[in-house]
Amino acid sequence: MRFISHSEKQTFNLAKKMARQITGGQVIGLIGGLGAGKTVFTKGLAAGLDIKKTITSPTFVLMRIYPVKCYQLIKTFVHIDAYRLKKIEDLIAIGAVEYFNRPNTITVIEWADKINRSCRKEQNLLKLLLLSIKTLELLIIKINKNMPELAFEPTPQQEPNQPLGADIK
Repeated sequence: MRFISHSEKQTFNLAKKMARQITGGQVIGLIGGLGAGKTVFTKGLAAGLDIKKTITSPTFVLMRIYPVKCYQLIKTFVHIDAYRLKKIEDLIAIGAVEYFNRPNTITVIEWADKINRSCRKEQNLLKLLLLSIKTLELLIIKINKNMPELAFEPTPQQEPNQPLGADIK
């Protein structure tokens, strides 16, 4: 699935909409360069889960854990920044893998490509490509067969020729 975002607001709102469709147990890997929108996307997911705390990238603390109170299926949101990590053992050392695939937990890993490929086998990768200063392409790659398909149907106000998700402002 591809989605072209033309602003941080669109990226945030897409993630917020996705959060309502995620059932728990997923590890979502975000891949993209500096400024691609990984943290904005993560903030949108957190907002969709009704997390009120300010979400910042855990670059130096590596992992932040947020309780999810207003969502029936999901009780924990885990945010990991793997920029400074090099291998799966680094994730084990910070206790991150304990949260992977828990049915009541969503785990997001920014810079998922920085860690060993063995970790990525269990993730759904969301590749964020910064096309220009104002345009971002999100490519969702489903790897884990247990991950539900995320559906973004055109809304009635969306023109038939518009790209998928063009209704998200």
